This record gives sequence, C-alpha cells and structure tokens, in this order.
Amino acid sequence: MNKYGVLTIKIFVLCLLAAALWQCESDPPQKEEDTALPMPPNRTPIANQRKIPKFEQDSAYAFIAKQVSFGTRVPNSPGHTACKNWLVSKLKSYKAEVIEQDFTAKAYYGETYNGTNIIAQYNTAAKERLMLCAHWDTRHIGDQDDDVSMQTKPIDGADDGGSGVGVLLEVARLIAENGIDIGIDIILFDAEDNGSSSDEVLTREQQLANHETWCLGSQHWGKNPHKPNYTAMYGILLDMVGAKGAVFPYEGYSVSTPAGGAVVNKIWGLAEALKFDNYFQRKQAGAITDDHFFVMKHRKFAVVDIINLSKSSKSTFGAHWHTHDDNLDIIDKDVLKAVGRVVTAAIYRENNGTLN
Repeated sequence: MNKYGVLTIKIFVLCLLAAALWQCESDPPQKEEDTALPMPPNRTPIANQRKIPKFEQDSAYAFIAKQVSFGTRVPNSPGHTACKNWLVSKLKSYKAEVIEQDFTAKAYYGETYNGTNIIAQYNTAAKERLMLCAHWDTRHIGDQDDDVSMQTKPIDGADDGGSGVGVLLEVARLIAENGIDIGIDIILFDAEDNGSSSDEVLTREQQLANHETWCLGSQHWGKNPHKPNYTAMYGILLDMVGAKGAVFPYEGYSVSTPAGGAVVNKIWGLAEALKFDNYFQRKQAGAITDDHFFVMKHRKFAVVDIINLSKSSKSTFGAHWHTHDDNLDIIDKDVLKAVGRVVTAAIYRENNGTLN
C-alpha cells in the first residue's frame, strides 16, 4: 500500500461526505471525466432466496498462516512460486474456473517481475457479476521498520497481502459449498506492494510516475482483462483487513463517484446492521493508491476499498505497516470475522436482491 498514494481530496458528489479530508501526502488527482461510472443496478428480489452462509474466521486465519508458511511472496522468489501453486490448487478445489494471467513488469528499482494474476470465476455465463479482489504478493523491503538493519529485508505480509487473500479463500469455500446465482470473479492481483516510497516526488509528472510504480498486476489486468470488455456491477477490494485495532472508514477514491458512494452506503449500512460498525466507521478518510484505483481507471466500474486506516503515530495504516511486525502475531480473528461476515452477507444479499 503506497504511503504516497494518500492525499487530501474534496468529495463533491455526496453531501454527507462533504466533511474535510485528512491532511495527507499528495498524489495525482483523478481527472473529473474519470468520475463518471455507471450506478450499480437495483436488483429485484429473487423467489428462491439463498441463505447467507456463516463465515468462519478460524478458516480465514488458517489460510493466512499457510501463505506465511511459504515465506515472503515477493515476485521471482521461491515463496512466491510455491504460494501461487497452492492458491491455484485451492481455488480449483473450491469449484472455481481458474485463470493464471502471467505478465512481466519492471519494478522501480530495475528488476523485471514475473507476475501472475489469479482469477477464480463462478457462474461464467452470468451477466450480473461482482468482482472481489485482493493482492497476494508481499513487500520486498521493510522500509518502515524501526530497526535499520531490517529495512532492506522482505516482510511476511500476514496482514498486507495475506489477510485479504485469506478472507477471499474462505468466501470461495462458502460459495463452493452453498452455491450462488450471480457471477463472482475473485481476482488475486500480483506485484501490488513493491512500489517506490521516494520522498523526492515534486512535479505532477514525477508524482504520476511514482504512483504507477505500485499495483503492477491490477494495472496489467485493467488494460488486459481476462475477458474482452469485462465489467461488473461493482467490485470490493480487501487490503489489510486482519490486524489488531483495524478500522475501515470511507476511503477517498471509493466514494469519489456517485456509483462508489452508493456501494459504500450499502456495505457500511449492512455492517451497521450486523453490529460491526465499530470497525466499519462512517467517517471520511484520505484516498489511497491501491488496486481499485487502476481497475476503475481502466474498466470503468465502481470498486470500493475496505482498507485499514487506523492511523497510528507511525503510519496511516497502523504501526505494523511495511515493517517486520506484519506477521501472524498482528492478526486478530475478530477483525477477520467482521470483514468476512460483512462481505459474505453483502454478496449473498446482492444475489438475493435484498442489499439496499
């Protein structure tokens, strides 16, 4: 997650979101013409309502632990390859049609990454689709670590990388066991977290160049989707959704369009009804350069980012962010439960036509 993708923006499309944003570091703003995204449809309740299955946080935690067991998942590393093979096998075991979208991209420090976006599809013929996504790679350096000797070493990424994937694997397991009628595409983006944190970006051109060193997998998929002209009703991105003390306010780009604001209101309203509003907080936060930004830029449908913006004294994303404290000890099963049950309820209520 790009520290330098946090900026102060003014959300002008919804009156309730007109409060002042955090004063954060700047990033290239969206062009006004990029804010016109189609509104998510109002679906009619279906006759055969599907029961919302119970999300199991212990299962999601085990999926995170398994990812961490491979070691760091930096592209081109042995742990990355081993984890990719396991993710593909696991998703296939959950009855998904899986595509491995291989790509190459150059990291800001010169290395050419051999990346793979992992795409798990359910009900491929269905026209009404939801996209669920997270990134599965981990950061190549712990550049925010207090211990200078550890700043050049890759991190475990239990939360930043592992947690979003763990939640989505549990969702895939529930879909396999319980079925669903609408189309679901679970996309695990690669090479998200290895961008430049340079302090020396001054001009708009330099800002844009720095901004695009992040989220290489979603940039590639956005320009080259697995199906021509791919679109979805909307998407949900999960990033850093497992740490102790996590909170999820309104992320700036998620609500920068009427379409995104409508989706956020649905999901945060559902979280409130499920008594998870201590995590899903109805307050405005800054805008984050994350995978959803590039999906919206290239595919032109709303994607909302459920992301920990707990804003510690060290970081916007919690004190463990991009440090070696991002290990299994930071994972809180209660946070996984909150996120997983909200997301599971959201997709099944959307399926049933009852998510308002």
